[in-house]
Amino acid sequence: MSWTPLFVLLVFFVVGRDVVKDIMQLCDLVRQIAYDIHVYHGHGHLEKVYENAVAHRLRKAGLDVKQQFPLKVHDEDGTLIGEYVADLLIEGILIIEIKAAKALGPEHEAQILGYLKSSRLEHGLLINFGSYKFEIRKFVWTEGQTTAKNAKGTKGNTHERYQRSLRSGQAHCLCDLCVLCG
Repeated sequence: MSWTPLFVLLVFFVVGRDVVKDIMQLCDLVRQIAYDIHVYHGHGHLEKVYENAVAHRLRKAGLDVKQQFPLKVHDEDGTLIGEYVADLLIEGILIIEIKAAKALGPEHEAQILGYLKSSRLEHGLLINFGSYKFEIRKFVWTEGQTTAKNAKGTKGNTHERYQRSLRSGQAHCLCDLCVLCG
């Protein structure tokens, strides 16, 4: 038995539900749980197996988890134009898109960024269980921002603010593989 999941659960119950509402702590908890699942189950299962495992462990940790949750997609003027189904919606504020692919590609990044923009939610995680190497990327989208070019293509000004907050210590990058931070 690994001590890490037990430690994460104990810390969660000692600290309490209100503290976990902080998005960075929530992302850290999800990241640790997803990593533990990757270590235990390895790669090679279908996406649904990993989705169920993440949902199960997050519920065990006391979080509100909705699987295959329909989110409304809005046009720029607020008009409802459709729906998409999020793999997981955690605490009503964090979208998790799960993949079981050999590697994450630009189409996966575009998918979660599109989901965040259209659903008007700010935070998302893209997790790939299909590779032998654990992959997780955090995305941040702020409504109403203009686009700006950077070395990786077009991203919102949110990226620039997020980079400034990283440098000033107001936020931290979730992992080395963060698409917004390089």
